[in-house]
Amino acid sequence: MRTKPNYSLAGKGSSAISPGRIPSLALQVLECSKGHMNIAAWPHPGIQSIFINRCSSPAPGVCDFVCDCRDCSDENQCGYHKESVTLGTPFTCDFEEGNCGWKDVSTSAYRWVTGRASIAMWGTGPSADHTRGTDLGWYMAAEMRRNTFAAIARLRSPVMRQAAATCEIRAWYRLWETGLNKTVQPALWVELTYDSETITLWQSPESSISAWQELVAYTGRVPGEFQITLSSQQSSLQLDDVEFRSCGLPPPLSLVCGWEERICSRGSCVQQDQLCDGTDNCGDLSDESTTECRSFTLCSFETGWCDWVTAPDYPTWVRNTSLHLAPAARTPTRDHSSNSRTGTSATHLGLLGRPPPRWAPPVRRGKQSPGCTRGLGFFLYISTGPQDLSSGAARLISPVFQATKTSSCSLVFYSHLYDSATGSLNIYYQTNSVTQLMHARAGDLGDYWFRGKVDFNVTENFQIILEGMIGTGQKGTMALDDLVLSPGCIRAADNPVITPTPSSTDPTTPCTPEEFTCDNKKCISAELACDFTETCEDGSDEKYCGTSTFEAGARGWKDSSVGQLQWVREKASKGLLPGADHTTNTSTGSYLGVESAPGQMVSVARARTPLLGPSGLACSVEMHCWLHSDPQGFIALGIVDHALGTHRLAWHMQDNGSAEWKHVTVPLGERPRPFQLELIALVNLRGPVVQSAAVDDVAFVNCDPRFTPPDASELSCNFEMGLCGWYQDQSDDFEWVRGTGLGLGSDHTTGTGYFLSVDLSAQSTWALSARLITYPQDPPTREQCLSFWYRLDGPQSGTLNLKIQHDGEPETVLWTRTGAHGSMWHLGFATLSCQALQRYRLVFEALRDGYLGDIALDDVTVRAGACGPQESCSFEANACGFSSSWQYTWARQSNVTGTAMAGPPTDHTVGTARGYYMIVDTSKGSLPRGQAATLSSGQYRPLTHPQCLGFWYQLSPSDPGSLTVGVKEKGVQRRLFSVSSVQGDAWRYGKVTVQVAEDWQVTFEVVSAGGELSYVALDDLHLKASSCPEPGSCDFESDTCGWTSPSDHTLGSYTWGWKSGASPGPEVDHTLGTTAGHYVYFDASVLGPGGNAARLLSEHLPATTGACLRFWYHMDFPEHFYSGELRVKLYSMAGELTVWCAQGHQGQGWRNTTISVQNTVEFQIVFEVTNGVWPAGGTIALDDIMYHAGEGCNGDGLGQMEDGKPAKGSVAAMVIGILLATVFLLLITLSICYWLKRRLSAGRRPEERATSQGFDNITFRDDRVTITPLPADGEAEPDMSLPQ
Repeated sequence: MRTKPNYSLAGKGSSAISPGRIPSLALQVLECSKGHMNIAAWPHPGIQSIFINRCSSPAPGVCDFVCDCRDCSDENQCGYHKESVTLGTPFTCDFEEGNCGWKDVSTSAYRWVTGRASIAMWGTGPSADHTRGTDLGWYMAAEMRRNTFAAIARLRSPVMRQAAATCEIRAWYRLWETGLNKTVQPALWVELTYDSETITLWQSPESSISAWQELVAYTGRVPGEFQITLSSQQSSLQLDDVEFRSCGLPPPLSLVCGWEERICSRGSCVQQDQLCDGTDNCGDLSDESTTECRSFTLCSFETGWCDWVTAPDYPTWVRNTSLHLAPAARTPTRDHSSNSRTGTSATHLGLLGRPPPRWAPPVRRGKQSPGCTRGLGFFLYISTGPQDLSSGAARLISPVFQATKTSSCSLVFYSHLYDSATGSLNIYYQTNSVTQLMHARAGDLGDYWFRGKVDFNVTENFQIILEGMIGTGQKGTMALDDLVLSPGCIRAADNPVITPTPSSTDPTTPCTPEEFTCDNKKCISAELACDFTETCEDGSDEKYCGTSTFEAGARGWKDSSVGQLQWVREKASKGLLPGADHTTNTSTGSYLGVESAPGQMVSVARARTPLLGPSGLACSVEMHCWLHSDPQGFIALGIVDHALGTHRLAWHMQDNGSAEWKHVTVPLGERPRPFQLELIALVNLRGPVVQSAAVDDVAFVNCDPRFTPPDASELSCNFEMGLCGWYQDQSDDFEWVRGTGLGLGSDHTTGTGYFLSVDLSAQSTWALSARLITYPQDPPTREQCLSFWYRLDGPQSGTLNLKIQHDGEPETVLWTRTGAHGSMWHLGFATLSCQALQRYRLVFEALRDGYLGDIALDDVTVRAGACGPQESCSFEANACGFSSSWQYTWARQSNVTGTAMAGPPTDHTVGTARGYYMIVDTSKGSLPRGQAATLSSGQYRPLTHPQCLGFWYQLSPSDPGSLTVGVKEKGVQRRLFSVSSVQGDAWRYGKVTVQVAEDWQVTFEVVSAGGELSYVALDDLHLKASSCPEPGSCDFESDTCGWTSPSDHTLGSYTWGWKSGASPGPEVDHTLGTTAGHYVYFDASVLGPGGNAARLLSEHLPATTGACLRFWYHMDFPEHFYSGELRVKLYSMAGELTVWCAQGHQGQGWRNTTISVQNTVEFQIVFEVTNGVWPAGGTIALDDIMYHAGEGCNGDGLGQMEDGKPAKGSVAAMVIGILLATVFLLLITLSICYWLKRRLSAGRRPEERATSQGFDNITFRDDRVTITPLPADGEAEPDMSLPQ
């Protein structure tokens, strides 16, 4: 179970360890280490993989999943570490601290390499790892270079030892559709190499999604050394969080075993029911010894059928071995007896030492060499073929046994049910008078042999029947091995014949296996069963689909557990808790409860419905749940979507201390057929405290896809009472949360009410998208305006889309915003056209293409009439109502394919190739010299006050032509801005103040200069209600005035926030001095230690010989504790120069500073926030930035405090500062005198002076100066040359 992540995320260091160098921390470890050490290179910055066995554990005890050293250092670099610090799980490799010993053993250019995600790859590649759910984490990736065909990348573990029979390998993998070759399957597989044999443990199923999916592979009992190999044939696969669960053998104990346990020869304890079950549970075969198991009867099918016979039906059980079966047939890759394909493993040879069964052919005893050809790994499986349509059942029948008297007859068996959702294994006993079902197991349990056990107490002679039902749809695999009968199974004398009477368990029916038989014997298509619509006249097709009070049966729920817990329908009187069911509230009532199971795996209890669907948008399931457990216990409901190949957790509950039935409603939403619901539970039934889990009164609500709720057309919603006509799209990855406050601020409607939000840093959102969707709406008879209020905030915020989908057409984006827009509500709107006559659906979609922030939505309103022109436009969704001139046109373009002939490689909005902008190709072949292309907005209403129109533009480096921005009022064009050449090809900010009294339009006119591959591009238009400030200046009351955070994903793409006074940050701004005022801020704690930085850039400013920069800043950090640092830098094409910085705590209020600026080329001002080695929470804020070009600072000092008043505690600091300054000046005076005396005695040297003219080609990284001490007499002068 993951721990919920904090909003703060720690980054890695920035300096790599060079060969031969070990950091001081590692040196300290080496000094106290006495065991083996191996240093492996790892490309993580500042990280190496180091194996240290501190207690010098002998080699057989290393990497055996048991901590022999007190600090478990013998279990590091074993393909896992002793624990994942991030996940909190033992024996896990999350690749955050090295490769854990995994090595690439590929033999081609297709290899496994370490990888790190990037937000820039969102939607087209890995944008987050699985461990952290962000772009800060690491994983392994299969990387295919060009022209590499039919190659396999292999990743191999170190040598591991002694895997228990319960061992599970769990890992997370992801396949990206953009690089997926569907003709090459499987994309990923897991192999175990042991005793010169390699076995496939798991293969990836086909899937149509690009998301993290879990693989689960089972090693089985491996008594010696082995290795695990992960192989891939795909160029778009990532692997993360490899975990080894329950792989260690039970450790020897000094205590006496419990009353339900038996001691092993090696001193450990196993459960009594694990004795003589065909599995080496002790680890030394003592639980399967001749002494223990003399009276048990085992049939491993190695030499024959042991008198089990098959019924003359098709399909039928067939005895075979993995060596003779095609690997692609999804048949078992090994048998259970030997856990191998050949049947010659050490475990198998040990089990062969058991006495021969009483009614099986003799088995040769004694030790056999590994080269012996005994046993070839035989088992039984169901052979399917065209004749299978005549019958869906294969029956295996035992000899006749006597009636049980003093003890029951128990059958332990190992079944392999894989790759079929409808197949089932049923176990009956039959007598001359009855055929009784005793056990049923259904669905896809996984590619492994799972233990089961059935107890028979029968008063007359009987036979055991194992029936395999192949089901409908994909056939999958069903197999059996190692049937173990207890001493109570006594074969009847004289081989009597049992002739059972016909029963309802084997009815004759005219229906085919592809049809469903109604209770009235009529046939319907199997697809119509459990589709939430009664098709049978008697409604029997919906009777066994999961709706149940459990009074008359489980009604379709079937246990699919493979471990030591299982779901069982039981009476309330049978258990201690709950003492009464929910339906009748009596002890005589029934429910579905969790009980102990005979499985060997340490796993959860699972139960599934039949295949369901399709379902409608309003579909939900209601039930009552009971849970009494420790903090690790839980009940959950999962959705297995076979159409997508996914397993999604829809709901979970942990014990809150109240022992009572709880009503639960879980939305299921609109889903295609087929899908299944899966109940999952975990409780400790063997602990000192009674624990229990149960479910009762399950019912499906409004799931008929033909159902339309009364509020389906109610799209206007303030979310105070619910979601109105909006529904959670349950086929997406996570959900919008309706709440008040939620730690994300107030709502828009009342300030104290409800709204919808997504917290991008929460673990529940570690996926791609959350969607709100409507029912299909009738086409409008006239245009409508859909308006809403939204909020996008945080240092790495995501994207909010409004989409529309007409019947039979793909979704199209009506409106979109991405990145941080401040912690206040903004108005968004889009016009719903009446041109399309099809029904349509609307979608609000939140994309997690950022990891630190929130997205909120409130007050959705639909009104008649068009919305009018947009005041902001990023061109991501459309052209926002802008129209182009007729002959020569502007085009909306992105460069996501990399094939654009002309234009910027990335847009300004998102800073990636997938972003859109408007462009005019001014090449002479597209726009002749002197010709113009004009882009015009819609009609804006008259303005009562001046407004500022801001926009971003980019001109090609050579011959772009000219861009002119104007206003058209009453047909009269007025020019406001013009540019024809700039330095470089960066996006630049332009702005004009607009003041008009009539309806007006804004126009962007481009005139060609007849160049080659030339262009003019436009992006991110914004109209705000105030005059434009001077370049580089801003009070942040209306917007950020062109101050932006760069989209540099190598720096983490952290964005400064924009907000009004509230925590975190100053309580009031500086401009107004109230909580209503605005400022920009950044929480430095999100950076973590290391080289990450958050930058705020001005627009491009012209070269200056003397300008003045004044700003107010607030640094809220713990006093006397170094943490965040604020720097002011100047950026240009020539480099960067730090001109000012402040560190840590800077008083309680706003402070100001003034900086003289000189630069000989065009430049930008940059405010940069970095963190210290040990970061602490703290916020840096800026306000009232004033930049005056062409004039000096007029003698203004540096570091002035607000109103000339010192901050609290600063008087003493000033006194101390004066004293220190005095001492410092005295020391300098003495040093100068001493230096002059020595220089005079040694002769004069020419003195060089250089006047700073800004900076040229030298990049200044810091404002710190290191003073090198002078050499003593006779020493050589120090080398003052720059480092190479």
